[in-house]
Amino acid sequence: MSKWYEQQGDHQQGVIISSRVRLARNLSDYAFPNRAKAAVSHEVIGKLSGAMSDEKGQLAQGYSIVDMNQISQVDKIAMMEMHIISPNFVKIQGPSALILSEDEAVSIMINEEDHLRIQSMAPGMDLYKALDEANKMDDLFEDKVDYAFDQDLGYLTACPTNLGTGLRASYMIHVPALETSGQLQLILDAIGKFGLTVRGIYGEGSDALGSVFQISNQVTLGMTEQEIIDNLSSVTRQIVEQELLVRSKLLKEKRHRFEDAVYRSYGILKYARMITSKEAMTMLSDMKLGIELGIIRTENDEQINIYNLMSRIQPANLQIMHNRHLSSDERDMARADYLRKHLPKVIEER
Repeated sequence: MSKWYEQQGDHQQGVIISSRVRLARNLSDYAFPNRAKAAVSHEVIGKLSGAMSDEKGQLAQGYSIVDMNQISQVDKIAMMEMHIISPNFVKIQGPSALILSEDEAVSIMINEEDHLRIQSMAPGMDLYKALDEANKMDDLFEDKVDYAFDQDLGYLTACPTNLGTGLRASYMIHVPALETSGQLQLILDAIGKFGLTVRGIYGEGSDALGSVFQISNQVTLGMTEQEIIDNLSSVTRQIVEQELLVRSKLLKEKRHRFEDAVYRSYGILKYARMITSKEAMTMLSDMKLGIELGIIRTENDEQINIYNLMSRIQPANLQIMHNRHLSSDERDMARADYLRKHLPKVIEER
């Protein structure tokens, strides 16, 4: 089965890369994970995995379960690089488990900050699809286990910022024109008034690489799921419009500079024998923008699947591909080799 990130979605002209929904839930009568003893955490894993299993103990079709204590740190980091699990889940020392769909669109983290973190991903601007899949899983669990819920506060969570719906929704966006022009900071200063925040490529505390950011809601209490998603989508559409306007203006006023930057990046990606992760992310961003603006053409009008490429060239994923530890130089060589093999074929001018 193909993975969700190998599919093409409504990318809003390339600006919106993906949509993500995450629901935080806890079981009643159990201590939250950060206060629970190992025996309790194991019991929570059993109850939640059992909720997704049939009478014979077989997990629902299309899903598999991973004991996070039985896999290597490199495997965990590789999952984080693919956005399958959160950076925080990588660090968990106690009993924890992951239930993952075959297409990797739905990942269910057990004993992260909360007992249950249901995450659903979709390509492009499709939060409602992601929410629908997450709600299906949520309903399945709620039929089998008792959630910690308060009539006034909603779903009870380890962090007060997740109280209420327990819903965090986000778009991953590619906004090189806004970042280059300096206008992105103005937007960042403004969107906090709408209960939203912008973070780096791996969420809170991470850096923005290749002009890729995550925009998400900060408020979960006092708003419905519909209101949260409508608010986030409305603001994100405005950011998309601004990005496209600035792209058009810069292309008109500084076309030669744009062309030079795009072709330089293409040349490096095509011919480099060593390339760092940060440099590769910048070059991929330039090339993606160049294709979308028609500066360079590709065979069959192929687009760059920037989500897949940017994830696969990260350190842990490269080491898994090569099935061994790689030194820094070896990773830079492996990254360059991978990019040469997987870039869209460009129709070069003569």
